[in-house]
Amino acid sequence: MRSSPAPAVSGPTAPVPARPPLGYRPIVDLDSGAVVAVEVLSPAPSASRRGTREVTRQETEVVAEWLISLVREASGTESLLPLVLPLPARTLMGGQEFVALVEGLLRRAGRRPRDIALMLGPELAGLPRKALAAGVSRLRAAGFRCGFGTAMVRPDLVVEAAPFLMRIDPGIVAGVAGDQRHATVVEGLARIGRGSGVYAMAAGVGSADDVVRLRGCGVRVGTGPFFATDAWRPGERVTPVPEPAVERGGQEDAGPRVTEFLVPPVGFDADATAEQLLEAFTDDPALNSAVLVDHRERPVGMIDRTRFLLSVTGRYGHALHAKRPAMRLAEPPRTVPAWMSALAALRVAGRDTERVYDDLIATNAYGQCLGVVRVSDLIGSLSRS
Repeated sequence: MRSSPAPAVSGPTAPVPARPPLGYRPIVDLDSGAVVAVEVLSPAPSASRRGTREVTRQETEVVAEWLISLVREASGTESLLPLVLPLPARTLMGGQEFVALVEGLLRRAGRRPRDIALMLGPELAGLPRKALAAGVSRLRAAGFRCGFGTAMVRPDLVVEAAPFLMRIDPGIVAGVAGDQRHATVVEGLARIGRGSGVYAMAAGVGSADDVVRLRGCGVRVGTGPFFATDAWRPGERVTPVPEPAVERGGQEDAGPRVTEFLVPPVGFDADATAEQLLEAFTDDPALNSAVLVDHRERPVGMIDRTRFLLSVTGRYGHALHAKRPAMRLAEPPRTVPAWMSALAALRVAGRDTERVYDDLIATNAYGQCLGVVRVSDLIGSLSRS
């Protein structure tokens, strides 16, 4: 009797190395406590770690694909918030080809360049000055935000390159609450940022005292263990910030702040077309308004749903407006500071009787849009209190 052949036994196979899961950090407005962006943490691909000055086409392709993979994975966790992604600084030496490649892949992934800030690592200080400034300029021209991942660069380079963000190192921030020397350095960096249009971001914020002292130094955004642990994921809560100390001048300062009524803004670049706005209003019947912002997230125009649709959908309206800038149909934004009380904001809304029910825009100390406040929500809340 013939015996059947024994089944083949395969030898052990080498495990396929898996990329470690992404880490996330909330970037928090220190005045309102709102999460304004999500920083994605991931080691750079090995192809981008070579010490040579020359950046090859293969390297630019590897880094571009890696960035898009971070965007796709982060999008699976939430994420309507802007993303801050790491970028090896030497990649900027790849010229316009790298920027165009990343922009094309990003748009196919369903995100806009203005939703992304690329944070250059500390090695940026070793790059040729002119090449670095030119690389940052190319990113900005394509609509990307750019950040310096360290404050340890010469102030004149910050002024020349004009990044969107400048991170203040955790080693400096850690002593800000108890060491006047640290506070002086932070205050100086924040002043340089304000004077050159760069937002200083404190990294490594560890306590409520740090938050209070950073505010006093002029820093308005930060990230660190005070707000969330390493296990934090987009959409989860963060530790509330201490209430800002404001002068209470009377009854109008009493009650809840406008931050309790914030809803995420639907923002568009200032050069967005009316057709893009029409698509947004059509896709979301509950959308009351859209905000037009400049390259630093400051509101420059407000589009009210009702008046916009009357203009665009009326006779010949689509032909007249669709392909043209929506700014032609925008009205001046009505802004209120995020620390303002709901009652005071309602008084602001009532100053213009023709637009009394239009949405308000809450802004931080830099004039950036934090969110939209619906006047009907303010009226409903105050009438019940």
